Amino acid sequence: MSPSAQSRRTSYFALSRSPRYSVLFALPLLVAYELLAAVLAQPGRELRNGADVMLRATFTAVAGQRGPAIFMGAVIFLGVFLVVRDLRVSRGGFRALVFGGMFVESIALAAAFGIVIGVATTKLIGSLQMLIIAQDGIQSMDWPTRLMLSLGAGLYEELFFRVLLVTGLAAAARTLLGVGTRASSVFAVVIGALIFSAFHYIGPFADPFDLHSFTFRILSGLAFSGLFVLRGFGVTAWTHALYDSFLLLF
Repeated sequence: MSPSAQSRRTSYFALSRSPRYSVLFALPLLVAYELLAAVLAQPGRELRNGADVMLRATFTAVAGQRGPAIFMGAVIFLGVFLVVRDLRVSRGGFRALVFGGMFVESIALAAAFGIVIGVATTKLIGSLQMLIIAQDGIQSMDWPTRLMLSLGAGLYEELFFRVLLVTGLAAAARTLLGVGTRASSVFAVVIGALIFSAFHYIGPFADPFDLHSFTFRILSGLAFSGLFVLRGFGVTAWTHALYDSFLLLF
């Protein structure tokens, strides 16, 4: 391997996309979300992120009451497997500065996305009314619940809509349509963003459909799907969690 190729593989951007950094960077989101969900749960009623509920429901439909436990076990097993495999292949360890850089990058991206998406939505439909409409129900909740939902959105919506959906759509485009990597990524980002936005209006706790919020969420979906393709799961999950936290808490 040439020195330039080796340098690219060990650069910050390459390392932060690798499973050993990306998965471990997302681990605090999982721990904090599950702890908050357990603490805030009431007898006979547990509020969780919609993507989390959908994934758990899928496992429950197959495995019955053990479904949620099997789901959590599968998430942990997959994470450990990816980290261990990456460590063996790369024969590298960890650099604390990479995790620090990922956190700073996520904060900067969350702030930038908030500004850019808000301005873009205003330019397209001339109003930010959807920020009020889309959040009326959530804003009535206490801040620990809003924080829990924000962390869950960053973790489970990225797991479902980016890791599973965008990756699957890109693979399907390459296989069925015969397009290249770049074209399949664009296809997956656009279709994934439409599905991501539509998801918020489906189910018993869905928001009433509104063009403002639908447009806002399409733009958010495009931003997060594009970020996932470029920067991987860890940075995207934290950016999404912080982005939602900024919107819901402040």
